[in-house]
Amino acid sequence: MITRTAVTFKNINRLAIPATISGIAEPILSITDTAIVGNIPVDGLESLAAAGIVGSFLSMLIWVLGQTRSAISAIISQYLGAGRIAEVKDLPAQAIYLNVLLSLIILGSTIFIVEDIFKLFEASGKILEYCIAYYSIRVWGFPLTLFTFAVFGIFRGLQNTYYPMVIAIIGAILNIILDFILVYGIEGLVPAMYLEGAAWASLIAQGVMAILVFFMLKSKTDISLKLRLPLNNELKRLIYMSLNLFVRALALNVALILAVREATALGDRFIGAHTIAINLWLFSAFFIDGYGAAGNSMGGKLLGEKDYNGLWLLAKKIISYGMMVSLVLMIAGFIFYQPLGRLFSNESIVLETFYGIFFIVILGLPMNTLAFVFDGLFKGLGEMKYLRNVLLTATFLGFIPTMYLGKYLGWGFYAIWLAFVVWMAIRGGSLVWKFRQKFRPLLQKT
Repeated sequence: MITRTAVTFKNINRLAIPATISGIAEPILSITDTAIVGNIPVDGLESLAAAGIVGSFLSMLIWVLGQTRSAISAIISQYLGAGRIAEVKDLPAQAIYLNVLLSLIILGSTIFIVEDIFKLFEASGKILEYCIAYYSIRVWGFPLTLFTFAVFGIFRGLQNTYYPMVIAIIGAILNIILDFILVYGIEGLVPAMYLEGAAWASLIAQGVMAILVFFMLKSKTDISLKLRLPLNNELKRLIYMSLNLFVRALALNVALILAVREATALGDRFIGAHTIAINLWLFSAFFIDGYGAAGNSMGGKLLGEKDYNGLWLLAKKIISYGMMVSLVLMIAGFIFYQPLGRLFSNESIVLETFYGIFFIVILGLPMNTLAFVFDGLFKGLGEMKYLRNVLLTATFLGFIPTMYLGKYLGWGFYAIWLAFVVWMAIRGGSLVWKFRQKFRPLLQKT
């Protein structure tokens, strides 16, 4: 039986608000590490740079392999909308086992070349040493995070973002508490571990989240993680969708990694400033992405119902709400312009460099909103191939030419962040155009 989805403020925000809170869990983990590590009394600048480099590389791995979450969510939501959810109940377990196995293979392969990996980021000397020490601990949380993300995708497909929110809050709070205890220590009880303490705090928090999400799925849904054969008929489509998102994520991370590499090449103060800026950029991205998550969940269900009028209304509403959020973030950014920087570092030279480009991060928020909200909606619709092509175009014809042209013209650090603006403009504009082209004609047929 198909139940029509009401596209209302209440229904959208029932998904968007919890999704926003759970979505910012990962950047909060990174921001907590950055803020606490940046204020370490011994080698604070080098520790901050190492945390930024390792964080960028781990984000790349997680984003590349974590795309199964979106594919699972899209398929489950579409089958839910079509009233055929029982047909895909065995699909999530098959997808998760495949994904975690792949993550373990990749994890094992990086352990032996970790020094060479971070040399590609222009890390050297003490920064390189700290990168290796920090990564050797945090990397073990990689499969745990992938498992957690995949189960979050199951809940999202079932139109439930509340349980992921609860788990994300617990993980974030635990990480913050452990950061203070393990980084700075407790006199007479726990020795100060500095950067390695931050790594252990993140790993423990990721482990707890994985355990909680497993028990939440088992107790709150009928979906089992027991592997059953034969393979579900939709596994092939899920793998195809995931591969498209895999390529897309690679293109996305080419931009992020090149930005880190160029900032590192400019000098320690630039990579320190870039680490602060990119963490705030990611924080705002996940904050806005709550409405993308609502579009992901509801969009897939509406498509399964073949309710194109509802889908068009959903797009209009989530972009309006997303723009309101971005406006609030812009105002907050300008009001707390300097305090935000001091939150992450006490190095005056790093702060001076950061303040020089932070206005670009703030002014780019409306463009980011278009890209992130429609990105989530397109994932729910299963339009992974188009998302792949957009990212390839934005990265290789937008971001990279802009950054290196700016470098050639002597724009220095500004070139990196102007390239981000061009990158997001291409992404957002392409998705809006495609949505109008594909779904506007269908309104006349309903």
